[in-house]
Amino acid sequence: MYERNYELLRSKFKEFFFPTLLTSMAGNICLFADGLLVSFLIGADSLSAIQIITPLITFINLVYWMIGLGGSVLCSVSKAEFDEERCNSYFTVSIISLIVIGILFTIICSIFAPDIIRLLCTTKPELYPMVAQFYNVIIFEMPFLCYVMSLSYFTRLDGFPKLAFRAIIIANVINIMCDVIFMSAFNMGLAGAALASVIGYCSGSIVISHYIFKPDRTLKFIRLKVKPFFSYLKNISTSGFSSASTQLYETIRIFIINALVGYYFGKAGIVAYGICLNSLFILFMFLIGTSQTMSPIVSVYFKEEDYSGVDYIVKRSLKIILASSLILSLLFVIWPQSLLMLFSVKNPADIPVVLDAVRIFSISYVGTGIVFFYTFYSQALEKNKIATLISLLEGLIIPVIAALALSQIWGGVGVWISVVITEIITIAFIFAYSKYINRKTDGEFSGFFINKHNDDKNVFEYTIEGDIPQAVDLSSNVQDYLAGNKSATLVSLAIEEMLVNIININESVDAIDVIVRKNEEYILISIKDTGVDFNPVVENDNLKFDNISVLNKIADKIDYSRVLGLNSTVITIKN
Repeated sequence: MYERNYELLRSKFKEFFFPTLLTSMAGNICLFADGLLVSFLIGADSLSAIQIITPLITFINLVYWMIGLGGSVLCSVSKAEFDEERCNSYFTVSIISLIVIGILFTIICSIFAPDIIRLLCTTKPELYPMVAQFYNVIIFEMPFLCYVMSLSYFTRLDGFPKLAFRAIIIANVINIMCDVIFMSAFNMGLAGAALASVIGYCSGSIVISHYIFKPDRTLKFIRLKVKPFFSYLKNISTSGFSSASTQLYETIRIFIINALVGYYFGKAGIVAYGICLNSLFILFMFLIGTSQTMSPIVSVYFKEEDYSGVDYIVKRSLKIILASSLILSLLFVIWPQSLLMLFSVKNPADIPVVLDAVRIFSISYVGTGIVFFYTFYSQALEKNKIATLISLLEGLIIPVIAALALSQIWGGVGVWISVVITEIITIAFIFAYSKYINRKTDGEFSGFFINKHNDDKNVFEYTIEGDIPQAVDLSSNVQDYLAGNKSATLVSLAIEEMLVNIININESVDAIDVIVRKNEEYILISIKDTGVDFNPVVENDNLKFDNISVLNKIADKIDYSRVLGLNSTVITIKN
C-alpha cells in the first residue's frame, strides 16, 4: 500500500530554503556588519544618524515588499491556476513599476532633501550635518535596491533561487569591502558608508539581470495597455500590502519611538534603539528566509486544495521560526554585553541604557517570529484583510499606544517593555481570531493557522519512486479504492499513462506525488514531479514510447504548469 511520504515537499522545501536563507543571511548579516563597521570605524554615535534615516529605508522596503512580494504571490497563484498570460502580466507590472518608482523616489528625495532631513531631525536638530552626509548619497541606492529585491522573488518562484542568492551576496560583499575602503582609507565618513551601499546594489542589479537572458525561464515580459497595467498594479498592491505594511507602520513607529527615547535618554536612547533594531537583522535572517520559502509553496498547494501539503510546510517552517527566535532571545537576555562589544559602545553614559534596552527588547523575539510568519502565511492564502489588520495592530497601533502609556508609568524603560507587551497582545488576538473562524465555519477551518483538512474518505494521497512497476501497481490500487465508481478504470488508466511517461522521459525521478480527489461530478488527479518539462497536452512525436494520446482521449480536461520547479498536472475525469 502506498502512502504519501512528503519526500517531494521535503526536497523542494530544502531546495528553496537554503538559497533563500542564505540570501536573507547575506542581506541581513551585511546590514548588521554594515552597522558594526560604522560603529568601529567612525564611532557608535554615528549609529544615531543612521537610525534617524531608518524611516526612509523602511518606507522603500514597504514599496518593494508590497509590489515585489505581492506580485510574486499572485504570479504563483496564476501558475497554480494554469493561467500563463496572467502570470506574465503580474511579473511584467511588478518589475517595471518598481524600476519606475525607485527612480522617482530618488528624484523626489533629491529635490526635497533639506525639508525631508529637517523633518527626520525634528527632535535632534544637532544631528542634521551627520544625517545629511548619509542621506544625500544613500537615496541613489533606491532604484537598484528595488530592482534586485523584487526580481529575487520571481527568480525563486521560477526555480532559480541560487541566482537571487548570488546577486544579493555579491551586492553585500562589495558593500562591505567598499565600506572599509571609503570609511577607513579615504576617510569619507557616513557618505562613504552610503556610497558603498550604492555600488554594492548596482553590482547586484547586474548579476540578477542574467535571469532576463536565461532561455529556460518561464516568466516573460509582455505588452500591456495602460488600463490593464494599473488594474494589475492595484491587485498586486492589495495582495502585497498586508506583509509590506509592516514596513509602513515601522516607518511611523520608529519615528515616534526615536522621539520618545530621545526625550527620556537623549542620544544614548537613540543609540540603544538603533542597536536593538540592528540585533533584529540576525533574527530576520531566519524569519525572512523561512517565510519567503514557505509563501510560494503554500500559495500553490492551498490553491490546489492540498491541505496536507500546506500543513506539512507550515509545521516545518514554524519549527525553524521558534527555534531560531528562542535561541537568540536567550542569548541576548543572558549576554547583552555581546552587542555592546560588537557595536563598540564605550561611553559610560550609554552602557546602562543599552544593556536594559537589549535585555528587554530581546524577550519579544519569539512573539515577533510568530506574528511575522503568520502575516506571510495569511498573505500566501490570500487572506489579505486579516494579514493587514494584524500588521496594523502589531506594527503601529499597539506599540505606539503601549509606548506612550507605559512611558508615563516607567519612563524610558516603559518604551522597551511596550515592545514585549505588543507581541503578547497580538498573539492573543490571532488566537481569538482563529477560534472565531473555527466556530463560524463549523470546524471547516481549524487550528491556530486556520487551515482546512482533506476529506480522508474522498482524497487519496500517494508517493512513488520513479519506477514503472510501482506506477502500474499504484494505478491498480487506485482502481481498487474507486471500486464501484463508473470512472474507476479510466482514472486508473490515466494515472498509469501519465506516470509511465514521466518515468520514461527522465533518467531518474526520486519522488512523484499523486493525489486523487473524488466528488459527485468528477474525479481530479493531481500529479507533481521534479523531472524535465513535460506537458501532456502537447504530444511529442520524438518520443517513441509516448502513448500520451491515450490520456488525452480519456481525460475531460488536462491542465499543466511548470511551477516551483515542478511539473504540475491536473487531470479531470467526469463521473
